[in-house]
Amino acid sequence: MSQFSSEEEAELQSLLRELLKSVKDRISGAPSVECAEEILLHLEETDKNFHNYEFVKYLRAYVESSFGTVIEEETENFTRGDGHAIGPGQDTLVHAVTKRTRESAQYKQMMQTLKQTMMVVVESLINKFEEDQLKKEEMDRKSQHEQSSSHYTDNCSDSDSSFNQSYAFIKHEQLQVIAEKLDPGRPREVRLEALQSLCYAPPSDVLSCENWTGLRRNLSAALTDPDHELSFFAKTFSSSPLNVTKDIYSTIGNMTTFWIRHPEKYMEEIIENTLSLLALHSEQGMSSPGSEKSLEPIHLISLLDIKATWFKKWMVSQETGGHITLYTSKELEFVYFVHSLCVLGRLVMYTNGRKLFPIKVKKRRDPVTLTDLVAILISVCVCLFVCLCVYSLDSLSPTNLVMEVLRTLCDRTECAVECLYQIPVIETLLAPVITLLKGKLPKLNSLEGALTHIADTLARIATTERGLSLLLYDRNLVSAEGESISAAHVVVQFTQRLLAKELHVFSELEIPPAVSGAFVFVCRQMYNTCEGLHVLRPYSLHECIAKAWRTTSSVSERVPTPVPGAPPVITSQELQSVVAWEEMLLDNLLNFAATPKGLLLLQQTGAINECVAYMFSRFTKKLQVSRCEKFGYGVMVTQVAATAPGIAALQSSGFVQTIVVELWSALECGREDVRVVHPKSTPMDPIDRNCLKSFLSLVNLLSSPHAVWELLGHRALPNKTEYNLREMPTSVLDLMDRLIIINSDAKIHSLFNYEQSHTFGLRLLSVLCCNLDSFLLLESQYNLSELLLQGQRDNVTEEFIIDGPSVERNHILVRIGTVGGPSERRLPPRALQKGNDPYPWPMVSTYPLPKYYILDVPKTLRTKQGKNNLFKALDPTIYMCYLLCKTVCVCVCVCVCRYGKFLKLLREDSEQDLCLLLKHCQEFLSQQRVSVTSELSCFQGGYPGHDWFASTVFLLMHGDVGRSLSLLLRFSRLLPSAFLWPPRLHSSVHLPIEIAQSGIHPIYSCTAHYVEMLLKAEVPLVFSAFRMSGFTPSQICIQWLGQCFWNYLDWSEICHYVATCVIMGPDYQVYMCISALRHLQQDILQHTQTQDLQVFLKEEPIHGFRVSNYLEYMEGLERNYRSMVLSDMRSILPRSS
Repeated sequence: MSQFSSEEEAELQSLLRELLKSVKDRISGAPSVECAEEILLHLEETDKNFHNYEFVKYLRAYVESSFGTVIEEETENFTRGDGHAIGPGQDTLVHAVTKRTRESAQYKQMMQTLKQTMMVVVESLINKFEEDQLKKEEMDRKSQHEQSSSHYTDNCSDSDSSFNQSYAFIKHEQLQVIAEKLDPGRPREVRLEALQSLCYAPPSDVLSCENWTGLRRNLSAALTDPDHELSFFAKTFSSSPLNVTKDIYSTIGNMTTFWIRHPEKYMEEIIENTLSLLALHSEQGMSSPGSEKSLEPIHLISLLDIKATWFKKWMVSQETGGHITLYTSKELEFVYFVHSLCVLGRLVMYTNGRKLFPIKVKKRRDPVTLTDLVAILISVCVCLFVCLCVYSLDSLSPTNLVMEVLRTLCDRTECAVECLYQIPVIETLLAPVITLLKGKLPKLNSLEGALTHIADTLARIATTERGLSLLLYDRNLVSAEGESISAAHVVVQFTQRLLAKELHVFSELEIPPAVSGAFVFVCRQMYNTCEGLHVLRPYSLHECIAKAWRTTSSVSERVPTPVPGAPPVITSQELQSVVAWEEMLLDNLLNFAATPKGLLLLQQTGAINECVAYMFSRFTKKLQVSRCEKFGYGVMVTQVAATAPGIAALQSSGFVQTIVVELWSALECGREDVRVVHPKSTPMDPIDRNCLKSFLSLVNLLSSPHAVWELLGHRALPNKTEYNLREMPTSVLDLMDRLIIINSDAKIHSLFNYEQSHTFGLRLLSVLCCNLDSFLLLESQYNLSELLLQGQRDNVTEEFIIDGPSVERNHILVRIGTVGGPSERRLPPRALQKGNDPYPWPMVSTYPLPKYYILDVPKTLRTKQGKNNLFKALDPTIYMCYLLCKTVCVCVCVCVCRYGKFLKLLREDSEQDLCLLLKHCQEFLSQQRVSVTSELSCFQGGYPGHDWFASTVFLLMHGDVGRSLSLLLRFSRLLPSAFLWPPRLHSSVHLPIEIAQSGIHPIYSCTAHYVEMLLKAEVPLVFSAFRMSGFTPSQICIQWLGQCFWNYLDWSEICHYVATCVIMGPDYQVYMCISALRHLQQDILQHTQTQDLQVFLKEEPIHGFRVSNYLEYMEGLERNYRSMVLSDMRSILPRSS
């Protein structure tokens, strides 16, 4: 690690000075040094301009340039492996890489270099400030200084100092005079002048003078004067010789800031002697209530530094100060208590500090364990809510001090595991709650404050995997009814009663909404996970919250308009409180949408539109989901967009329009603050990096066919004769019209960057067409394939013109022109090659496709029936029907039969047979659907997508309509049909009426839900990768399952998938998805880094996956999870046979 040059140190000093100037108002307004430190420590959270400060930019660039390669290497090491090197508690790639890199030698060397350099920079700034102050004071007292001895200035560098400082020579006689003037009997003005004069002398001369003993005594007395500045001591510590440093340390004790300059042995001696001093205690106790307790050294240290910042400084080398005043005996004991509390709180944050426990103490038979200490701290927080000291500062309240310790422990994984994730600690936290559930009032000084702090601690515990598991599954608590239950059950029961106002002990007390909201937030940290929702679902908490929200909403809506002169029915403060409580309830309801099953519950409350509108209001303000969430609303938006009611709510809230406008602004308008003299470089990738975020947002939004059906179904393109250049698209339909279906010169001329924008649109179209149901809708409505073919033909002069749009069109035409798994078709790449022939792959301008893109049929699939060539299947009559069709049925039948003929499973004239089978299936299923009155497209007619399972059965039966229909009718009586055959349960009478009318299919609310739940437990790295990418496992799983793995697996593996789920049980559908994602783990981690995970999963088949290779793994999943997964699948169909 290279050292900083003198020029770099000077630059750092300048940048740091500018940063301090920028936050000067905040720091100067702080009531104490500690508060100023807190302001600086949390500046990133409170200052929106934090990342724009040049000092921050400089440090970030330095860290990236010095340490970036190490991070990349560690990340690659993990992505190349299978993730088994991850230790316990480190369940994400980020945590694992961070832990490894922080343990590296490069990191330690970088931190040491940076720390030493910053110490020099800070000391230089302090000295410069002191010089300026002294010069100013010198000008004010010029006449006085002229009478004293002349000062000769010399730039001297002390051997123990790392900086140069100007000092004034001072004679022995002058020091004698100064010592006399510092006598406590002298007037204050005289002592102040003497102390200021002393600041001009080199500290080494002062400390080695003959008058040091008397001078030290008078300086110690000067500490009692709060108006005296202690700049002399700061200089002394930075440059004192070793033989007199101990005197200064005994005077103030502020040593650690500069002890890095001294030998380690000498420092150890000081530490040992200091701790020995503090360990002294009197054997005399308080024999009677009226007797006084003897003062001990720790009492005196507590007076100097009540919050034990000296101990914090010893641990992390931070400066602090202290003050002295007069205290009564009771106040002195309180100071002693607070000081001890701060020391213990800091001690348990360190590994070696926790190793000191258990500790044997006086008046206690058993030693105090670490768990005992934390339980005692919690008792202090809950019971000692009233501050007994003369201090009125909240920072000295025992409750606030304990909460600060608990928050810090929660934020540190190792600390939390050893200190908080223990049953006795949870029992102590929940003891008041259980007492209230029993109908008794606990002995608390402040019920509201205690309950709020309990809820805050529980919520922080629930944010981690270990903490959440402890709350959900450890059944060692005794409930109000006397049964053993987990902490989660206690919390949710208490929350229910709070919301319903059914706690009888509160009949005379008005519990504010803040307390109820705090406990709802604890529940939310549990039910926004799949495993937490599984435990809490029997309580129907979503209904309780929705009921409370409706009650609160009706109150705010009934507030009459104020009449001038009449007294208000409700004050503005009360109205603000009601509105805040209403928003809090909406926010907590919204978080049910974090999981597939939770989204179903949210839809059933009838508040999904209001919740999504609330989410949109926070999204536009770029707010986080909560104080415990590190990510924004990206994952939740993707989850909501996977369903028909969810995408409709996003559309009505304005969310879709915002994404479209942001995309258009980035693609066509560019940044407004970029000067014209610096034009943008020509993008080399199909997706410009400036537009990547908007592109991925659109992919996430339109990943599900439900989103495409709701936003584009039965909607014609505008196809205007003229487009205004300032006219912005505001919907997905407008984007289709302007960027994808470019079929007129008016559309071409309406784009500033035609080639780039059209390539972007085609790239988006390629991702959309990966979902076969979405493709069939676009093909049937907009004649997509013919439009693309015409675009290719228009790009030919004497030969094909190779450009961005033609390459992208060629890829799409091959993708939609053939069906098959990884071994059954070949897709042309998008990248050009070097050399004379940059694009050697055949260009498509007419169907059928060139033979280059069709691979040979695997030998295992050849049958006696299949002797005809695939391309003879596309006879002119059928092909013309394909091009001119306006119905999805004919279009998809050609697509399916083409695949069947390629596999040698169907004869030449199978299209009509497949159409007949699909018609019979539609008639059969339509008789079992409930009538739903809704504006959603999924309820307009039958199942909106194609029946891919029926098509699969048709191929399995070699095109025999009778056998296929007979099999489907018999299969419909079995439980696996509910999940393998999506149209089977579409608005089905076999479902509970609330699910049938929800518009959310059980494949999403059940199968996909358990995929996410098991993925988090079985393949945590992959689950974390999805979270970081803003994509969800449920999105890709419903695409795989919805089209029966067509285009993702070879035909043989599709047959194995169907057979496995039918024979082994429908829960194997979940295990199949887990196995596929586990198989793709390395690719998923890699594409998470390149920020194209969702594109990769949708466009690429699952290479190398064999069901037989994962049967043993799936059997293991069955043993662990079948009792939960299969029972839930069965519970969905209470009305079926």
